[in-house]
Amino acid sequence: MRNVLIVGAGKGGTALLKLLSQTDMLEVKGIVDIDEHAPGIRLAREWGIPAGSDFKKAMGKHIDIIVEATGDENVLQEILENRHDNCVVIPGSVAFITSQLLDEKETLLNELKNQTKTRELILNAIHDGMIVIDNESKITFVNRSAEKILGYKQDEMLNKPVEDVIPATRLPHVLKIRRKEVNQKLVLENGKKVITTRIPIIGPRGDLMGAFAVFKDITEVVNLAEEITDLKEVKTMLEAIIQSSDEAITVVDEKGIGLMVNPAYTRITGLAEKDVIGKPATTDISEGESMHMKVLKTRRAVRGVRMKVGPAKKEVIVNVAPVIVDGKLKGSVGVIHDVSEINALTSELKRARQIIRNLEAKYTFDDIVATSPEMKVALEQAKVGARTPATVLLRGESGTGKELFAHAIHNESDRRHNKFIRVNCAAIAESILESELFGYEEGAFSGAKQGGKRGLFEEANNGSIFLDEIGELSLHMQAKLLRVLQENEIVRVGGTKPVTIDVRVIAATNVNLEKAIMKGEFREDLYYRLNRLPIYIPPLRERLDDLPYLIHHLIQKLNQDYGRNVKGIGQEAIDYLKQYHFPGNVRELENIIGRAMIYMNNHEEEIQLKHIPELNQQTDTSKETNTRLKGSWEGESLQDAIEKYEREILLDALKRNDFNKTQTAKQLHVSIRNLYYKMEKYKIDKNSMQ
Repeated sequence: MRNVLIVGAGKGGTALLKLLSQTDMLEVKGIVDIDEHAPGIRLAREWGIPAGSDFKKAMGKHIDIIVEATGDENVLQEILENRHDNCVVIPGSVAFITSQLLDEKETLLNELKNQTKTRELILNAIHDGMIVIDNESKITFVNRSAEKILGYKQDEMLNKPVEDVIPATRLPHVLKIRRKEVNQKLVLENGKKVITTRIPIIGPRGDLMGAFAVFKDITEVVNLAEEITDLKEVKTMLEAIIQSSDEAITVVDEKGIGLMVNPAYTRITGLAEKDVIGKPATTDISEGESMHMKVLKTRRAVRGVRMKVGPAKKEVIVNVAPVIVDGKLKGSVGVIHDVSEINALTSELKRARQIIRNLEAKYTFDDIVATSPEMKVALEQAKVGARTPATVLLRGESGTGKELFAHAIHNESDRRHNKFIRVNCAAIAESILESELFGYEEGAFSGAKQGGKRGLFEEANNGSIFLDEIGELSLHMQAKLLRVLQENEIVRVGGTKPVTIDVRVIAATNVNLEKAIMKGEFREDLYYRLNRLPIYIPPLRERLDDLPYLIHHLIQKLNQDYGRNVKGIGQEAIDYLKQYHFPGNVRELENIIGRAMIYMNNHEEEIQLKHIPELNQQTDTSKETNTRLKGSWEGESLQDAIEKYEREILLDALKRNDFNKTQTAKQLHVSIRNLYYKMEKYKIDKNSMQ
C-alpha cells in the first residue's frame, strides 16, 4: 500500500480525499491547506486523517505520492524542489480533471438513482401486478399491486424461485422458449383469477437477462359479470311474470312517472303503454286521488282503495306499495282489480259457500282458540269424542262455541268425507219438525210433495247430524229421537216401513237437563242416551286468558268479511274488555269487535279503547255467602237442602284452591268432568265467588 499526501483541501482536494479513501491500494496520510476551514480539512479531521497548513512539514520519506490540488504553479514548483527522489508528484491539472470526472460520476449516479426511484414509484402506482425474474428464474422485483394480488410481502418473495411463490407460473417456460405469452388466464392458489402477459428480457446482443409478467386481478370483474347475468335472468323472469299476470299491474318511478304496465292493465283501463309510460301517475285517473303519488309521499302502502280509471271510468279497487331499496325510495307498484269481476266472483263464492255450509262442516280443531286450562280440557275431550262413534253432548251457555265444536268433531272423525247436517231444534216449528227430521211419504198430509221427501236424518246417512238446542224438543219428539238412537232407524211421517240409517249424533244444549228431568220436561232415558260423552264448554268469563287470542282470531275473520286490514288491538282496550262479564260469551265478543272495526277509519290499523262500544259493566250482586249449612231446616225439601249444602262445599273447595278446577276435583275425589257438570248445575264461576 502506498502513502498519499494531498496538498489543497478545496473542492478538488476534497473530491480526491473521498475517492482515495475508498481504495485499498492507497492510503491518505495527510491533507494540507493554508485555509484551516477548507472543506477537505474538516472532512479529514472527521475521519481521523492528519490535517495541517504547511505541506513542507508533512512531506517526508514515508510519503510515496503527493497530489497538488491547489492549481497554483508556484506551489507545484516548491513541491517538486522539496520532494525526495522516490516521491511521485501529480500536478493540479490532473487533480482538476479527476475532480470533474468524480463530479460527473456523482451526477450520473444521482440521476440513475432518481430514474430508478421514479421507475419504482410508477411501477408501484399502477393497478396491475408486476413480477421480474432473472435468467435463473429467481425473483428480482415485485410491485405493491403484485404483493396485494399474490398475498405475500416483497421481502418474502425477492431472490426466491418464482415457482415457490406462484406454482402455476409459466415464466420459466417463457425463459426457455424466449417468446412472450399475451392475455393468459391463471387461477392463483389464493383463489384469485388473473389475466397475465409474460415477456422475456433479451439484451442488445441477444443474451437472455430474465423475464417479467404483468397481471390484472379479474376476480371482481368475473363475479360482477356473474351477478349481472343473474340479474338479467331475474329481470327477464319478473317481466315474464308481470306480462303474463291476469292482475293489472302498473309501475312508476320515484317521481311518479310511468315505467311499466302489463296487458291486463290495458284490458281493464283501456289505456295502452303509450298512454301511460313516461307520463305522470295521474294520467289514468278519472275519479279519485292517485294512490301512486300518495304512496310516494308517505312511503306507506295503501290497500282496497276504490276509484275510477281510464276513458270508460272503469270502477276498480287499487292496492299500491312503495319500492324501497337500501332505504331509498325507487318508485311504487300498483295492482288494479276490476270491481265488476270481483262482484261476480263474490256472488259465485257466496253461492259456493252456501252449498258447502249445507253439505259439510266448516271448522276444525285448529279454528278453536284454547290456551286456558279449562278450554284445553274441553278440547281434549272433543278430540277423544271425534275418534269414537259415541253420541256427544255439548253443554255450555249460549255463544260459547258449541257449534264450532260440533264442526270440528265431525271433521276429525272418519265420517268427515260425508255430510254434516245442522238442525236448530228451537228454530223449527213443532208442527213440521218431525217431517223435517224423519221425512214423509206421499200423501202423508195436505201439501205433501209427490213421491214424498227424505228427512234430515236420511240426508245425514253415513255422516253426522248436529242437533242444537236439544233441550227445546217436546216430549213427543224426544220419544221419536230416542227410538232413532236405540234402533238406528227412522219411520217417515205417514209411513210404516222403517229405514235403517247410520248417523253420528252430536247434540248441544244450554239448558240444565238435570233440572228439566226433575221438572218432567226432559226424558231421563233420552238423557242417558245423549250423555254418553258430555263435554262442558266454559263461558268466556271463566277463560279470560284466552281473550287476546280470541280477539286476534276474530280480527282476522272480520278483516275478510269487511275488507279491512286491522293488525291488532291495544292493551288498554284488552284490559277494558277483561273487566266485562260477557253474558253473550264469544258471540258477544265478536259483535263488540265487529262494531269497533266498523267505527274505525280506513287508515287505522289497531283497535283502541275509543273504538270499543260502551259496555254494561254491572256485576252480579246476588253473591252467596261462604258460610256452611249448620243443619237447621228452613222448610225446604230434602233435595233442595242437599243441593244447597253441595253448592257451599264446592264454593269453599274452589276458593281454597284459587279456582284451580283440576286440583279441586282431586281433593273432592270426583272427575274433572263431574266437577264441570256440578259447577254448571249450580251456576258457579269466578264472579259468584267474589
